[in-house]
Amino acid sequence: MHNAESNSQEQNLSASQAKPFSINNAEDYKRWREEKLNGYPEKIEALMVDISNPSALATSERNELSSRLNKTNIAIYKCTGSPATKSDIQALSGQVGLKHLDGNLCADEDKITSLQVVDTGRHKGYIPYSNKQLSWHTDGYYNPEAQTVRAIVMHCAQPAAVGGENMYLDPEILYIQLRDQDPLWIEALMQPDAMVIPANIEDGKVIRAATKGPVFSFDQNGYLHMRYSARTRNIEWAKNGHIKQATAFITEFLASDSPYIFRYRLNANEGVISNNVLHNRTAFKNDEQHNRLLYRARFYERVNIR
Repeated sequence: MHNAESNSQEQNLSASQAKPFSINNAEDYKRWREEKLNGYPEKIEALMVDISNPSALATSERNELSSRLNKTNIAIYKCTGSPATKSDIQALSGQVGLKHLDGNLCADEDKITSLQVVDTGRHKGYIPYSNKQLSWHTDGYYNPEAQTVRAIVMHCAQPAAVGGENMYLDPEILYIQLRDQDPLWIEALMQPDAMVIPANIEDGKVIRAATKGPVFSFDQNGYLHMRYSARTRNIEWAKNGHIKQATAFITEFLASDSPYIFRYRLNANEGVISNNVLHNRTAFKNDEQHNRLLYRARFYERVNIR
């Protein structure tokens, strides 16, 4: 059972690009897996890079970011100079190959979203704009294929007084865990109707149509992409025994103390660059001096540092 979509994806790639993620090619997967896991970081500190000026990265800083992103799909940067502005974040993003912003429903006019507690208007009712716990997900899992979010820059302007810690997991690591258990799980999760997100309806008006798509896919350059949400409401999984088993495994793995799951609470003037890795957020509390504010920029391309 090799689905038509993954066949179609592979036809658009060179053989070498598609091989690691082709269910029919165990040898290339084995080589890719060994290279991926060899020397994989065990501590969050290994992902961190100091940056003096986000608007003008030094060659050494770019190289440090590149090495971490190439290995783990994530890097945590620490700005050592003045507090970074939204313009700095856009400039930083451009220097790592991120150009096309996803202007999502609640984004600011510049398409960069200010993530903070908002109790009024359209933002009310959406968990990212509350102080509640945010479950595991990749960003833009409800977007249509043409607007796939492949990279994110998240910058902390002000942390909460308490809480607001994030956890991160490289989707390629989860792919390995699943495939090693049962390759048929991967094949099922690559089905074009594996996960359906119902339409978003506001005051009787459809503001986002229903979207369906695979959990795992790969782009025209052969890079793996994951589309996922741990939410139990407003998610419709395909009625497939392998998908049921796979999603149960994912839930269990994400709740584990796996060394592949990184935990970190961003401080002021720190941020994360990632190829849209799995992440979550603990609940938090603000006070008069600490009103949590993060800037989130979503992009349609992957990081590409030259």
